[in-house]
Amino acid sequence: MRIHAPPSPSARFVPHCDPSVVQAKLLRCAADELLVEKMESDTAVRRIKPSGIPRYGAGDGDGACGGNCEDNGYSGDPKRKPEVRLLLMQEGLAAALLSGFVLLLWGLVHLSLQQLVIGKPSGEFNAERARQHLEQITSVGPRPVGSQENEVLTVGYLLEQIEDIRARTAAGPHQVTVDVQRPTGSFSIDFLGGFTSYYDRVTNIAVRLEPKRGAQHLMLANCHFDTVANSPGASDDAVSCAVMLEVLHALANQSTPLHHGVVFLFNGAEENVLQASHGFITQHPWAKQVRAFINLEAAGVGGKEVVFQTGPENPWLVQAYVDAAKHPFASVVGQEVFQSGVIPSDTDFRIYRDFGNIPGIDLAFIENGFIYHTKYDTANRIPTDSIQRAGDNILAVLKHLAMSEKLADSSEYRHGNMVFFDLLGVIAVAYPARVGTIINYMVAAATFLYLAKKASLPGNRGGRYVRDLACATGVAVLGWFVTLLLVLIVALLITLLGRSMFWYTHFYAAICLYGAAATGKMILIHTLAKNLYYGGVRLVELGDLYFDVSLLLWCCSLVWLTQRGLCSAYVPMLMVAFPLVTRLLLTKEFKHRGASLKYSGLYLLGLSLPYVHFMFLLWVVFEIFTPIMGRSGTEIPPEVVMASLVTLAIVILSSYFLHFVYLVRSTKWILAALGSVFVVTFLLVSAGLFFPYSGNPNTPRPKRIFLQHTTRTFHNLQGQVESRDSGIWINSFDFTAVQHITPQIPEINDSIRTRCREDRPFCGYPWFLPVKFLSRKNWYLPAPEVSPGSPVDFSLLSKEETSWGTVKMTFSVKGPSHMSLYLMPHRGASLSTWSLGDGMPQIDLNGEYFVFYSHGLDAATWTFWFEIQPPTEPDPAGPEGMISVAISTHYFFGEDRRTAQLEEMLRKFPIWAFPSSWVSTYDMYRY
Repeated sequence: MRIHAPPSPSARFVPHCDPSVVQAKLLRCAADELLVEKMESDTAVRRIKPSGIPRYGAGDGDGACGGNCEDNGYSGDPKRKPEVRLLLMQEGLAAALLSGFVLLLWGLVHLSLQQLVIGKPSGEFNAERARQHLEQITSVGPRPVGSQENEVLTVGYLLEQIEDIRARTAAGPHQVTVDVQRPTGSFSIDFLGGFTSYYDRVTNIAVRLEPKRGAQHLMLANCHFDTVANSPGASDDAVSCAVMLEVLHALANQSTPLHHGVVFLFNGAEENVLQASHGFITQHPWAKQVRAFINLEAAGVGGKEVVFQTGPENPWLVQAYVDAAKHPFASVVGQEVFQSGVIPSDTDFRIYRDFGNIPGIDLAFIENGFIYHTKYDTANRIPTDSIQRAGDNILAVLKHLAMSEKLADSSEYRHGNMVFFDLLGVIAVAYPARVGTIINYMVAAATFLYLAKKASLPGNRGGRYVRDLACATGVAVLGWFVTLLLVLIVALLITLLGRSMFWYTHFYAAICLYGAAATGKMILIHTLAKNLYYGGVRLVELGDLYFDVSLLLWCCSLVWLTQRGLCSAYVPMLMVAFPLVTRLLLTKEFKHRGASLKYSGLYLLGLSLPYVHFMFLLWVVFEIFTPIMGRSGTEIPPEVVMASLVTLAIVILSSYFLHFVYLVRSTKWILAALGSVFVVTFLLVSAGLFFPYSGNPNTPRPKRIFLQHTTRTFHNLQGQVESRDSGIWINSFDFTAVQHITPQIPEINDSIRTRCREDRPFCGYPWFLPVKFLSRKNWYLPAPEVSPGSPVDFSLLSKEETSWGTVKMTFSVKGPSHMSLYLMPHRGASLSTWSLGDGMPQIDLNGEYFVFYSHGLDAATWTFWFEIQPPTEPDPAGPEGMISVAISTHYFFGEDRRTAQLEEMLRKFPIWAFPSSWVSTYDMYRY
């Protein structure tokens, strides 16, 4: 509805007119004046005065604009120009402009990701030779700890190549020293809820490159060559070891000697939860000279390696990467997200940081995480350009640090964090966090000054502006919550229909479903507000008001993140600074022309840099979290996660687009289009046309499922066998469980689903890692007993009461390379100390104790002890004794890994599934 301004007194006299027409016009004018007076007195919903002067926002101006103008409701003499004539956008033009803007920036992000190498390689790093190393390392197949492939074949190849480099560079200014370390140790870690790790004679190959005069300070470069049991591990982490071999070759051949030494650590037990790195940093004599490190890892296959965490503190390390890296790719946002624990993963970075107290840089490949830790992680999937860029970066950064004086006394440069990020991989930006704090508060202060100027307008206009801004902010925030609620309802419906993870293979289907729902709902809310709540307010003024709302909300998030000391505050800083400057530069254009095409184009141009960077961050989020949903267990509803992420992305991207919702004449066709996209996608998803998984060899999206052919034996307090059974224990590590497996393999169904026995350690099943909280749905299909060639030998060596009232129990274990020990004190009993870790028992999320054990070749019998405080009185409802102890064995390689029943079951799985399988046993004792 528009308010019409009354014509001037002179204009009210219309000569040569029919008197009845004049009377009708006078009556309309009187009615308009009464309506204006009523609206001005309304304190709930204020309307604009019929004057051509706005309360705040755009000023007066002239200009021809055809039918797309807002004239502030002027109706008077047709010969008199209106006081205000501002352009409003056509609906189709606005939709095309905004969608084109988003698609263009999204295309730029993808284009930058495809440009793996910028410029010509310097020739120092030979990617083809590194690829040959990669292919040789992966040619032996999976390399689990303790296997011949890991401990003999791969170690032999690496030593052969290192010796060749040493011999070829013996006449140069550097010397190469090789040490094969096989450490034994133990430590506790709070990863996966908390557990303790014990390792015996795992393998490290440490190579020391230094000037022939020697070096007092060392830089460490770390990779690992072991793998999980069912993957060739090309990306995780053979390619990093191949890169390190070639970097060693390049540095050793330099004619100019390095100032400091470099240790290249090829560690052979990272997949066993970071054991080999712990053995090096806590036991190797060279470790005391290490001043900083670079860790090379993978959570995907190919693409760009990203710096996703640094420190702690030591901003000079980040600056070294920014100064030296040929193809920078880094984000402090990734660091703070990763270190928050949201991503269920960890790297050797943690060990060097926590147990070595040294700073470092953590890099990882993150693309295509769908095939991470699967049989598809092969050398041919890693582009040579990925190897080239990683090699160029690592070589340049290591050379820079090995020549830096800061490495010699890094403690002098220790304090403070760094804000760091790159812009589409072209340039990297880094500055100290304290400088970032100053910049952030300066931007926030400028924003508040901008808003305060409007709030201090003379008369009652300033007060009205403040009230209108607060009201509009409430509308925007309420709109976000209503939108999120609606999208989550849609996600719940999809889950109830049994169509979870439809986007796992068809990502853009999630955008069409949840993105269309979120966008349409927000536009609908603001369209209703515009037409019903703000019925008489000029649209250009509303556009101006809602720009200020977006600015205010981003500014609040900027201040909040800065006060919390988060370096990620640079993101809202960009989202405030660039729009604010753009708005100030375009004030005159907006005042005189409104939402003209020129204004709209320049406005979007001003948003380009923060938006393209934010869209890159969105790509990182979806590139990481989409594959993670395929291995995050049966308890986390993936539709809720994906719907929330898409909605959050839409809310953030649309923040400065709300401006345009109030500058278009209508939104009905936009809403109709979004509604159609949503309805069609919902029907297609409901009909099951988007199957979650794919066995396409070019773009596999496998379903992960774990099978253990196991025999379980339970002993009572007297040591007698209480019960014994055997079967194939099946775990699905995504939310769909066996929903899609049962039609293919009917015997795997809910009739054989297990129930947790709370009176048995870890429910009475052979968990390899303490992840039962992630996967509470599992199945147990009866099968014949297993009989490994090297069965476990578990014995209680002694049991004695101490003078301080505890009972000390000593055990010995001899078994395969991977075992899990579970301790469950009964009610009233508690562990006080043990021989593992730092001596303090590490409890897990369920109040039990989990010990992860592994060994390399020729390991001795494992002996351990613990002291337990007995209960004051027995629990009549609980199990007998004071503690239940269970040991499980896991046969990941060799003849013991397979059984005929397991092989038969594996043949039944469809091509889109990736079943990981092995043989295990579980033995429980009560004491």
